[in-house]
Amino acid sequence: MMIEMPQDVRFIIGELNKKGFEAYAVGGCVRDSILGRTPNDWDITTSATPFEVKNIFRRTVDTGLQHGTVTVLIKDQGYEVTTYRIDGEYTDHRRPDEVTFTRELSEDLLRRDFTINAMAYNDETGIVDLYGGIQDLEEGVIRCVGNPDDRFDEDALRIMRAVRFAAQLGFSVDSATREAAAKHAPELSQVSAERIETELTKLLISDHPEKVVDMYELGITSIILPEFDKMMETEQNSPYHMYDVGRHTVEVIKNVPPTKVMRYAALLHDIGKPQCKTTDDKGVDHFKGHAMVSEEMSSKILKRLRMDNDTIRDVKKIVRWHDYGISGVITKKSVRKMLSSMGEQYFGEYLDIKRADMKGQSDYRLAERQEVLSNIIRFHDEIMEEGNALSIKDLAVNGKDIMDLGIPKGPKVGETLSYLLERVLEEPTLNEKSKLEDIIKGL
Repeated sequence: MMIEMPQDVRFIIGELNKKGFEAYAVGGCVRDSILGRTPNDWDITTSATPFEVKNIFRRTVDTGLQHGTVTVLIKDQGYEVTTYRIDGEYTDHRRPDEVTFTRELSEDLLRRDFTINAMAYNDETGIVDLYGGIQDLEEGVIRCVGNPDDRFDEDALRIMRAVRFAAQLGFSVDSATREAAAKHAPELSQVSAERIETELTKLLISDHPEKVVDMYELGITSIILPEFDKMMETEQNSPYHMYDVGRHTVEVIKNVPPTKVMRYAALLHDIGKPQCKTTDDKGVDHFKGHAMVSEEMSSKILKRLRMDNDTIRDVKKIVRWHDYGISGVITKKSVRKMLSSMGEQYFGEYLDIKRADMKGQSDYRLAERQEVLSNIIRFHDEIMEEGNALSIKDLAVNGKDIMDLGIPKGPKVGETLSYLLERVLEEPTLNEKSKLEDIIKGL
């Protein structure tokens, strides 16, 4: 099988070969090429030492000389070139304490995580597959190279990577690898939050986010997201539901757009239900106030994962408002107030999670819930068409106008603007400068 490599990659391999060294494209780029996918990155492995690589190419960056990696720059693009190596002890379950360079490709491939990532290629030799990677690709299996206990003991994050690759590729994890993953899952407590977040995010935005259940079954979430375990163990005895909280959550995740914000919002929208659960005298479960509790918990969880502030803000907004419209009478006024508080810019995301939430529920009174959502959409569209004021900046007066009417500069100005917005949300026709000035004069 021939793999179409980028011209720069072919050039680097060719230059190394001219100097008498072996060189191959290796890892994920080979895997993705065999699967007919476009690789994101092209990594190169070689028998040349880092200093020999640096002597061959004019522009290089010392990416990780101690681990054998040099980045070769071709125009404005960088390609990691790593020397064949044998890894030493992994006392921190992340990086080898030391590495030994080798001239044998087979020894380098043996240290890699999974068979599907342990293949190499160049145009002269073709695909080098020493550990059954092609067969595992054909059978849709994630399998460790060699002894899975050794691979997971070396780097505990590989436990999550096994499930993440299964989610991205639609594969299953083979039994021996699963058994070892469950055994070593507690070692994830030694992995940095940033690395955990990267793998969890890749799984959630994949085509098979339901593989998060595999993480639960393997004991992974008990270490990285114990709140999810509580959801999986919380029943919902209610005519509106047919799943426990965790499996309902998985259905919602599957049915929102595959963006980071929406998948995390779906993951966390009911995270507060276990601690809000009450059961009435008829045996029906209720989760009053769970949206606000979920919002608070979401903030703590995302900060624990070292998530960026913008994602935290957006996820919190969606989680806080996902349950709007579940009870009570919906009016145009209430929708105005919702949009003002939530922010109209989040309305599309609100609809996405609301629709996904209903797909994860039972059919009990479904038509009524769909009608409520239709009314919310209709009111929203009317409010937008009418140009109703939804924030202080939409008011027909500003802070200067208020001070010109005698209110001194300071907190009172902001309080007055907030009061005017409340009045305008109640009655949009008041948003005229003269009418608002009359209200101010009457204060």
